[in-house]
Amino acid sequence: MQPYTKHESTAALMNRSNVDTDQIIPKQFLKKVERSGFGQHLFHDWRFNDDGSDNADFELNKPVFKGAKILVVGDNFGCGSSREHAPWAIADYGFNTIISTSYADIFYNNCFKNGILAIIVSQAQLDALMAEIAANEGVKFTVDLENRQVITPAGNGFTFEIDPFRQGNLLSGLDDIGLTLKHVDKIDAYEVKHKQSYPWLWA
Repeated sequence: MQPYTKHESTAALMNRSNVDTDQIIPKQFLKKVERSGFGQHLFHDWRFNDDGSDNADFELNKPVFKGAKILVVGDNFGCGSSREHAPWAIADYGFNTIISTSYADIFYNNCFKNGILAIIVSQAQLDALMAEIAANEGVKFTVDLENRQVITPAGNGFTFEIDPFRQGNLLSGLDDIGLTLKHVDKIDAYEVKHKQSYPWLWA
């Protein structure tokens, strides 16, 4: 997992509430166990027409949002089934930050496990951010995770709350496996001791 660094990026607006995980990554694409390759199917039913061409009416297909790392969305994002493929698809597409008023709990937790910063804001803050993007599509926001700040050109920035443990993991690029490997010396020592104490289990 790549460390999360301070960055300035285009903020893409998707003013929709109750976006569930089957809309984020439809079930027919859940055929792989590796994390890569899901970005091409993100929001598939909205992004593409029946013939496979881009749907010009879908927000994220706007050229001004190309390459955006920040996704600003409506309330209750990531509801529905608890598939971890949803944050996989979001990260693989290129987003590393989501801003909303609320998230489904399992989706929220899975975001941090996959290098995505999920920021929670008030309704008033979200309304201000959405209005700023709508008035100037392609506008860039700055996200400073170390100082827990979002900065916008129009002054609608804010300081956000985040669990210090999650903040540290994102800044260091540590997922669950990475955290475990920090203790590899202790694990190796335990294995040696266990083999000596129970040699018949290792025969």
